[in-house]
Amino acid sequence: MEKIIGLIDAPFTPMYANGDVNLEPIADYAAMLQRNGLGGVFINGSSGEGYMLSTAERKALAERWVSVAPQGFKVIVHVGSCCLRESQELARHAQEIGAWGIGSMAPPFPKIGRIEELVKYCEAIAASAPELPFYYYHIPAFNGAFLPMLDLLKAVDGRIPNFAGIKYTYESLYEYNQCRLYKDGKFDMLHGQDETILPSLAQGGAQGGIGGTTNYNGRELVGIIEAWKQGDLETAREKQNFSQAVINVICNYRGNIVGGKRIMKLIGFDLGPNRVPFRNMTDEEEQSMKRELEAIGFFERCNK
Repeated sequence: MEKIIGLIDAPFTPMYANGDVNLEPIADYAAMLQRNGLGGVFINGSSGEGYMLSTAERKALAERWVSVAPQGFKVIVHVGSCCLRESQELARHAQEIGAWGIGSMAPPFPKIGRIEELVKYCEAIAASAPELPFYYYHIPAFNGAFLPMLDLLKAVDGRIPNFAGIKYTYESLYEYNQCRLYKDGKFDMLHGQDETILPSLAQGGAQGGIGGTTNYNGRELVGIIEAWKQGDLETAREKQNFSQAVINVICNYRGNIVGGKRIMKLIGFDLGPNRVPFRNMTDEEEQSMKRELEAIGFFERCNK
């Protein structure tokens, strides 16, 4: 099974001022991401407010992304839902329209508390799109599924034929590396925290990742990997520290989903508001965030 090399973006969902999904910017969005070094997208996930979209909206977004994806640009569709049957429907749809792959986090309700429960959940979804690689999206801060991922790999090994790997969005680099080493790297371990790309490279095996701040800071994050491959540790370290400085700013404005989506407007790519219950930034907050970004030289280094 093909492993992902490089960084995949977790895009925001474009919306009109009234909160309706806006498909129009997606072609230009995909082109911009590819231009800045991203190799694909993981749509309808947390950055894309996926759990707040209807099934019809999620399908329409998937169809649009697949139809406009540049050559070689991977479209992975997050199909997770609190309703397993909905997840299965979305997985079948993703396969039908020619998506590259699918993925799912554990549902936020009911909370999954045992490995076997998670395996059965993943198994049912993966079987609905048997021709596509399936990734488990490990983000326990969102759903409370604080389960050992090495145990998950052992449990799915030989049981879910199209289980490709894990999008690992958690703080334990030790566990991440242990999963990466399982059976000499059998599974694709996609690093999911933009703030620690360099440490994951330094452990000797990270090849791919999926990020959220790649939407507007992809050039620098891709640059970390490029510098590392060239043996330029100082440049890689500087770019990682700069990327953390960007994250420090968005943390002052309700994180990537809210603050990051507004950054897109500041770089000339207005993707509209967030859906309720997210609390959208005020114009005053936008100007304050802009000043903080200017202070770290962001606009000279961001995606163009």
